[in-house]
Amino acid sequence: MKITLKDGSFKEYGEAMAAIDIAKDISEGLARVACVAEIDGEVKDLRTVVDKDCTLNILTFDSEEGKKAYRHTCAHVMAEAVQALYPEAKLTIGPAIENGFYYDFDMPSLTREDLDKIETQMKKIIKKGDRLERFTLSKEEAIKLMTEREEPYKVEMIKEHPDTDILTFYQQGDFIEFCAGPHLMSTKQIKAFKLTSSSGAYWRGDEHNKMLTRIYGTAFSKKADLEEHLEYLENIKNRDHNKLGREMELFTTVDVIGQGLPLLMPKGAKMIQKMQRWIEDLEDNEWGYVRTKTPFMAKSDLYKISGHWDHYQDGMFVLGDEERDKEVLALRPMTCPFQYYVYKATQHSYRDLPLRYGETSTLFRNEDSGEMHGLTRVRQFTISEGHLIVRPDQMVDEVKDCLAHARYCLKTLGVEEDVTYHLSKWDPDNREKYIGEPKVWEETEQHLRDIMNELEIPFVEDVGEAAFYGPKIDINAKNVYGKEDTMITIQWDGFIAEQFDMYYIDQDGEKKRPYIIHRTSMGCYERTLAWLIEKYAGKFPTWLCPEQVRVLPISEKYEDYAEKVRKELKQNGVDVTVDNRSEKIGYKIRDARLSRIPYMLVVGAKEEEEGKVSVRSRFAGDEGVKELSAFTEQICKEIRTKEIRKEEVQEEGK
Repeated sequence: MKITLKDGSFKEYGEAMAAIDIAKDISEGLARVACVAEIDGEVKDLRTVVDKDCTLNILTFDSEEGKKAYRHTCAHVMAEAVQALYPEAKLTIGPAIENGFYYDFDMPSLTREDLDKIETQMKKIIKKGDRLERFTLSKEEAIKLMTEREEPYKVEMIKEHPDTDILTFYQQGDFIEFCAGPHLMSTKQIKAFKLTSSSGAYWRGDEHNKMLTRIYGTAFSKKADLEEHLEYLENIKNRDHNKLGREMELFTTVDVIGQGLPLLMPKGAKMIQKMQRWIEDLEDNEWGYVRTKTPFMAKSDLYKISGHWDHYQDGMFVLGDEERDKEVLALRPMTCPFQYYVYKATQHSYRDLPLRYGETSTLFRNEDSGEMHGLTRVRQFTISEGHLIVRPDQMVDEVKDCLAHARYCLKTLGVEEDVTYHLSKWDPDNREKYIGEPKVWEETEQHLRDIMNELEIPFVEDVGEAAFYGPKIDINAKNVYGKEDTMITIQWDGFIAEQFDMYYIDQDGEKKRPYIIHRTSMGCYERTLAWLIEKYAGKFPTWLCPEQVRVLPISEKYEDYAEKVRKELKQNGVDVTVDNRSEKIGYKIRDARLSRIPYMLVVGAKEEEEGKVSVRSRFAGDEGVKELSAFTEQICKEIRTKEIRKEEVQEEGK
């Protein structure tokens, strides 16, 4: 048989050979670091026997598939270690994921000390160096084996397979796992690993199922690479908005108030106020929106007309019981049906359109407890929501404008390079989830596709991610841990106007149905704040900072002048405080730096006499002595233009 290698050369063999043996024939060094084989473009176990002509590529840890096999094997080692230390722990699933792996166990929760014990046990297993042996069983044999080993979750998974399936298992020592592979040849190949954390996770991700214990870990082929990755993890941990936002006193949560109901503290509230006023000014003064203010709740009748009652009720907070109460209310998960009735309150002609309704909306969504995190996924939030009632011939241009507005907001916030664009489509194989005819779905999806292609915006298409009443453009961003959330949405709706009997009088005097665009300028304010905390590690652009300037008198003798400086800046719209504590000036400067204040103004005898301030900034360190009027003009311009200054200096001790 003829084996064609990656570089185009080939090997010929007179008999069938395992991929690992071919790797050894190519190079003993290659075989030692081999993880999996790619045979005719398909990733296979190194144990796979090659018995015919093919192309062969031996993959090491440097490849994505090699990393997956390496880390998946480490997950098996971890599972073996867990069951050695905790014999009652039951196995579920343990895949390789981006940058690591995890395994879910039915067992009590774990502490950091427990993870350290598991690591020690894993090192013993790796040192022993058991080979991983692959074998197959029929479905009946597999059920019998896992039943005897008292692994109920594995039995449940095996029963889901067709009776004709031949099922794959891997064994290392006494540990046996139901798994398709591929895996490393031996546990001894694992050179560097670390268990990073543990958390709760529902079996199959369903909150109605049992809560399991999930252990996360990572593994590398070199110790130096592991250490570099752990340093990176420590860095992103320090940027995690859930940690940093609390340390900076931007928000907090309280058990007696409830999960997913954060309290915005004065600094966090100030930041959201600035973003909200900015967006409202843009919408009202530049983008042609008119403002509405609608109720936080409505009768179930409204949501039945919109379709939310049938398609979204599980995500709503319902007040009352239809079988018991005459009137059932629900907190609003979105504002659209309310604004439709604002539109319907007046008759409109084709000349009135487009009508752009904007509202700073407080919304409520009954999120699963396992999904909530900090400010990114909460049960009550505020959104820059808008609905555009347009003629069909205006739809494309209005969607383009919505995209332009969203991109302007992203650019101003300094995050335009951090997002990805998605065309969220319906799933024609799941018709009951959606309203409307397939032809309309296909046409509207094509319109959105054409718009993004015309604007040269790279995007991916996601089947099944559309809302039940229309496709949408989702603008997504990842948090520091790599989890993606939707930040901004622009949705094409050609269906809902019919359900609400919305119309306009066209040129011919006939009633016509409008189209509707559901959109956000910046999305959820709480989620955006979380994003910005992580993006800037708390060092926000000056215009967004809740405290933009801190005046630092050298001693109490200069407190009156410090107060004069504060009043001058405050009158010009600058958020400024005075540090009157009886501390040395060096301490005050260091504290202001740790608080990530953009500007510190040191004032003493010389500054008071000359009407000046000594400027120190987060950006350039010592900026020298300036006239107070000159500094005021400088910072007001920076705030007005929303400039994002580059950090040019490092904090002391860095």
